[in-house]
Amino acid sequence: MARAAVPAVAGGCAYLALLLAVDRYASYPEQLALGVLTWAVLAAALARVPPARRAQALGVVVFATIGEVTGSLIWGVYSYRLHNLPLFVPPAHGLVYLTGLALATALARHVRALVVIAGAGAATWGLLGLTLLPHRDVAGAVGVPLLLLFLWRGRNRAIYAAVFLVVASLELYGTAIGTWRWARELPGLGIPDGNPPSGVASGYVWFDVMALLVAPWLVRLARTAPFLRLAWQR
Repeated sequence: MARAAVPAVAGGCAYLALLLAVDRYASYPEQLALGVLTWAVLAAALARVPPARRAQALGVVVFATIGEVTGSLIWGVYSYRLHNLPLFVPPAHGLVYLTGLALATALARHVRALVVIAGAGAATWGLLGLTLLPHRDVAGAVGVPLLLLFLWRGRNRAIYAAVFLVVASLELYGTAIGTWRWARELPGLGIPDGNPPSGVASGYVWFDVMALLVAPWLVRLARTAPFLRLAWQR
């Protein structure tokens, strides 16, 4: 299973990186086309995983979309290039989760090393944001202890660690090329924030936790609802 997961990791990372690069220069209609394509890619990816993982990924899509609407459109903590919520963002969250799952599977024999690398990376990033980085990152640093707590005590810490590495890479890449940008301060609070903030992956921890909690319920619903059963079992 570890070897079989490697292509999924490579494919997920490659698609997400290419998606962000193309969106950097896309018009609004072209961005809509990227959204349709990304939903199709997510559907194809979901068809290749067990029902439980499928439910988890869909749960992440739901909770992450709520977070996107709240954080970007309502609060304004960060903004996308066209100051909207691109259609590709919700399914991309599902792909990020599936890529993290594949990475955790690929490194199943090295869970401790994976967790240590993720924890050390998050802690170092948080400390640098408070000391050496050009933009002080107080808001981001607040989220780092939560991430470290889940990496230390979480039942699914390998997934959290792998998703952190994927998210951190995409955040650094996406902000570097200008696909989105984080505000210098949290609107209404004046707390300095990084671009990207070091604790951004802690939000993904909550998405993952909630998705793992609701996944069994989604599986039961799909198995009992006649109009969902056929599509779910494919």
